[in-house]
Amino acid sequence: MTRILALDVGSRRIGVALSDETQLIAQPLEYIDVKAENPVNAIARLCREHQVGRVVVGLPLSMSGGDRGESSRRARALGKVLAEKVKLEVVYFDERFTTTQADRALIEGNVSRQKRRHVVDKVAAALILQGYLDSLKQL
Repeated sequence: MTRILALDVGSRRIGVALSDETQLIAQPLEYIDVKAENPVNAIARLCREHQVGRVVVGLPLSMSGGDRGESSRRARALGKVLAEKVKLEVVYFDERFTTTQADRALIEGNVSRQKRRHVVDKVAAALILQGYLDSLKQL
């Protein structure tokens, strides 16, 4: 099996998580500072380095399940460009509350506010990916 990469797309940072080869466990990988590097090139590089076969893009949905404005447009636009550039399957997965869950878990783990800022996005990506991986088991 190949690995799956997941993205938590934000306006300043994109959190990245990676599955193990069995596609059972998600792990935070890194975050991409969108002002410091081209996100599409950085994600394409990660896909090559880790033999990724699919990319999961977290899609911020409203409570009713519909797209949530600019954040959803940003995630869909990135997914579309990635599908064309990396020639991999790109799927979207509901990411409601993942950043909040990640932040709470880090607070409970006594991670300082400054350190949380640097890891919350990749932890949120791992939550998105784990949710996606768990949904595959139910099929």
